[in-house]
Amino acid sequence: MTERGIVLWLPGGGWRGWSAEDGSALAGHGLTVVQGRYRLTDEAQWPAQLADIREAAREPQARARAAGLPFLVAGDSAGGHLALQLGLRGVAESGDVDAVLVYWPPVDPLAEDWLRALPARGGDNPWVSLLGHPAAADDPTTVDAIPTTHVGNRVPVLLVHGAQDAAVPASQSVALTSALLRAGHPVQALVTHGGHALPLDRPDIRSVTATFLDAYLPG
Repeated sequence: MTERGIVLWLPGGGWRGWSAEDGSALAGHGLTVVQGRYRLTDEAQWPAQLADIREAAREPQARARAAGLPFLVAGDSAGGHLALQLGLRGVAESGDVDAVLVYWPPVDPLAEDWLRALPARGGDNPWVSLLGHPAAADDPTTVDAIPTTHVGNRVPVLLVHGAQDAAVPASQSVALTSALLRAGHPVQALVTHGGHALPLDRPDIRSVTATFLDAYLPG
């Protein structure tokens, strides 16, 4: 299969560990998958993770540019949140990422849907570990960590979420879709059956991913 682009994969795990998903299914779409890592919240709080993923992106981005290929970023769950941050803000500058693929991301710790979901999680709130304190609307760190703060560079975004996701409400992705569209981003979004951490090679997810890549990658 012809190489269509290079994608930096950022794994989920609540910013506190690593999920098993490594994004390798994206190789079936002609993408070269590069694994990215960042400091977990027992080591550092936001925005250290942004600095880490920018550093992780520099080499694969340079390799993509040298080969005349698109550079993409992708991730699931907490890694999807970080992929959004990188895509919306850029590696060195806004607009230097060609597309973002995001699967079931947490987006807004202040949203009512997130707060309503906390009891089902036993009150566990990974945003507190990421920020180093409870989220607050008047807190600059909270505002900076919310991806919708940074919309507007019009990078294309794919969003996929399970409708029965008990860990991250699907309405987080629905609200993000609206914010991206209002800011002029091309968006493809799929809310589908199932919960959290769905297989990336499941037929419906594979299909929407292929459609997105066909729309926004050359060739």
